[in-house]
Amino acid sequence: MMVLGGLLIYLAIKKDMEPSLLLPMGFGAILVNLPLSGVLNQVMPGIGETTGIISWMYEIGIEAAEALPLFLFIGIGAMIDFGPLLSNPRMLLFGAAAQFGIFLTFSLASLLGFELKDAASIAIIGAADGPTSILVSNIFKSNYISAIAVAAYSYMALVPIIQPFAIKMVTTKKERAMEMEYNPKSVSRTTRILFPIIVTIVAGLAAPGSISLVGFLMFGNLIRECGKLDSLSKTAQNVLANLVTLFLGITIAFRMQAAEFLTFETLLIMLLGLFAFVFDSISGVMFAKILNLFLKNKINPMVGAAGISAFPMSARVVQKMGLEANDQNHLLMHAAGANVAGQIASVVAGGVILRLVPLLF
Repeated sequence: MMVLGGLLIYLAIKKDMEPSLLLPMGFGAILVNLPLSGVLNQVMPGIGETTGIISWMYEIGIEAAEALPLFLFIGIGAMIDFGPLLSNPRMLLFGAAAQFGIFLTFSLASLLGFELKDAASIAIIGAADGPTSILVSNIFKSNYISAIAVAAYSYMALVPIIQPFAIKMVTTKKERAMEMEYNPKSVSRTTRILFPIIVTIVAGLAAPGSISLVGFLMFGNLIRECGKLDSLSKTAQNVLANLVTLFLGITIAFRMQAAEFLTFETLLIMLLGLFAFVFDSISGVMFAKILNLFLKNKINPMVGAAGISAFPMSARVVQKMGLEANDQNHLLMHAAGANVAGQIASVVAGGVILRLVPLLF
């Protein structure tokens, strides 16, 4: 586990793979696997049982109230500009379509022998949304929360490698070269303010389990768009998001103790997470192809792949691939619309999973 911790630190520093999370996670893995580590609960002669700092952080920040992932959603919401989505609302459909891999992986993981709560937690890796993965797996008290967190954030960092592979599997060069006009509609300030409020209400009524996820995400966006809290918006985007991510990484390491992490199931989770991620991308592309059968103005199928939650990496991948196929092809704003829709869809999918699994027990 110390070697694995060192590998995560190497990937964070040398390969720039989600350094704000993988570096503290890697260092935390070293801390919790030291013999008689003082960061964990232990019995001290003459003193009794003491609570280590990482044990305490895990109990308070994740296990008791899922506070850290939810605080992070405020920062993420403050970063997101929903303008491209509001100017082209049909992009919401791609955010929904690109979650199909989650439910396919849920079924596959169940067939492979995982308990329903663990299968559901593993499937959420496909959302390409680390905080949602951590939150769902913790609510279900999954036995594999650390492996799920590592997989979720690793695949988010590998979007520029994984997504082109997935997209090319189901598209031709002619399809990737398809041009789309961008004529953005003006989005009023009132619309931008009402949007997070309406989304919260609708999501809360449709999928009550998603309300904490969606609500905190939209609260962060409301801080951004209201125009009265600029200093708080900048703090949420930078200081809050970075600080919470730092603490979240080292806290998750509590579940990276060798006895529960170094198992065959961990390897299987990594493979299932990759499967979910790839099929989320593929399902978005295939949905765009089906939609094109009925549309006069065709949509470049790659835009559908941007419906995952990995913002803004996925939109950039689509833009780059579009330019490679046709140097006059500019898809960034279309892909950005689908990408921010994926942020909403991923947390709603998490809420649906939280609602669905108890009904299946």
